[in-house]
Amino acid sequence: MIMVSVANNFTRFPSGRYKRNGETSGEGFREKFLEGPLQRGEHVTVDLDGTVGYGSSFLEEAFGGVVRSLRLKADYVLSLLTIKSTDPELVNEVRQYIVEASEKLS
Repeated sequence: MIMVSVANNFTRFPSGRYKRNGETSGEGFREKFLEGPLQRGEHVTVDLDGTVGYGSSFLEEAFGGVVRSLRLKADYVLSLLTIKSTDPELVNEVRQYIVEASEKLS
């Protein structure tokens, strides 16, 4: 199992959707921490706590984007991905992005 803390392993200041928006983008996070392990069927736990906040563009690109880029079903991604946060609404938001991206692939 892989453990990733966004704040400790990536940035305390996540922002932007694409890498062209900066080094702290959702696309950069997805490519660095999610795509490889999920392609290999590895379980990943992502801890969202410790940052100054999240924009929806970062979260949607990181988590919805992994569904689109790898063409995965939501059930598969959710079976391998654990999202941790003291804010349950944030966890629900991430899960929703995954489900919505999967529905659009169908």
